[in-house]
Amino acid sequence: MIKPRDNFIIALEGGQPVGRVPHFELVFLLTMEALGRVHPMHRHFAQWHQMSNNEKRFQLLDIADVYVATARKYEHSAIFVHNQGVCDFDRNDQTMQILENIRQLSGRDYFIMMHGDATYAIPNGERLIQFIMEMADRPQKVKDTAKKNVEIALNNAERFRTHGLLDGFALCSDYCFNTGPFLSPVMFDEFITPYLVELIAGYRSMGFYVIKHTDGNILPILDSLVAANPHALHSIDPQGGVDIADIKRRVGKKVCLIGNVNCGLLDTGTDQEVAESVRYALKYGMPGGGYIFSTSNCIYTGMDIKRYELMLNIWRQEGNYE
Repeated sequence: MIKPRDNFIIALEGGQPVGRVPHFELVFLLTMEALGRVHPMHRHFAQWHQMSNNEKRFQLLDIADVYVATARKYEHSAIFVHNQGVCDFDRNDQTMQILENIRQLSGRDYFIMMHGDATYAIPNGERLIQFIMEMADRPQKVKDTAKKNVEIALNNAERFRTHGLLDGFALCSDYCFNTGPFLSPVMFDEFITPYLVELIAGYRSMGFYVIKHTDGNILPILDSLVAANPHALHSIDPQGGVDIADIKRRVGKKVCLIGNVNCGLLDTGTDQEVAESVRYALKYGMPGGGYIFSTSNCIYTGMDIKRYELMLNIWRQEGNYE
C-alpha cells in the first residue's frame, strides 16, 4: 500500500498520485480542540534549563507525538515542523531530536519539512521604513546581507542532510499583500529573485524538496517564482485574486500547486461558500496531478474546527483519482 509520503512526493514531482489527492496544512493550530494537546508553537518552557535530561526528552517526544497525532487524525500526507526551538540554546539539537522522534513514531509514513527561507519577507512596521531606506541608499549592503543569509541557511541545511531525517523545506517568507507584492517586479528581481534561485538550487543539490509559500496576489511575480524552480507553490490565495484554474493553465506543468481553499471563508463564510471553494480547488487543481489539497494559508487559532472538518469531508468524497 502506498504511503502518504510517497503520494505527496509524486504530486511534488508533477505526477498524479494513487487514490486520493494528498492533503496537508502548513500549520494546524487547533490541536487543543482536536486532541486536547497544546500545539508546539504555543509552548514556552521558561524553566527549560532547570529540567533534567529525562524531562527534556519527554517534552520533545510529546511535541513529536502531537505532530504525528494530528497527521493521523486528519489524514495529512506531510508534517511541517516548527524549527523555532523551545528555547534559544541548542535549537538545532532540539529540532533534530523532534525529527528523530517523529520518524520513530511514524516511520516513513509522512513527508517531513521545516521552514527554510532566507530571502527577504514583507518587513514588519518597525522595520519597514529602515528597509526601504537601505534599499535606496545602500542597495549593495542589502544584497550582500541577502547572499550571506542564503549561505547560512544552506550551511544549516547540510547538517540536516547528513542526518537524513528531513524531506524538504517550506520557504515561508511572505512577499505579497492581497493587492500585490510588497516590491515591484523589477525590485523583486533585483533584491529577492537571485537569492531565491540560489537558495532553492542549493537545497535541491542536497536532495531536498522545496515548497515556496507566499499568500496574497503573486500574479505580478509569478514568472519569477516559477523560474526560481521550487517543486511547489503554496498557497494560491483566492483572497489575493489568485485563481487556481488560471494558475494551473499557466504554470501547472512546471510546478506543483498547493492550496486555494479560501481560509477566510472557513472562518467567516457560510457552509455553502466553503463547499464551493473546496470543490473549485479540487476541480481545477486535481486534473493531471501536480496538486496538493490545502487551505490558502493554514488552520489558525480561533477558526471553527467544524469548518475544517466540512472541508475534509468533501475532500474524502470528491478528491479521489479514478
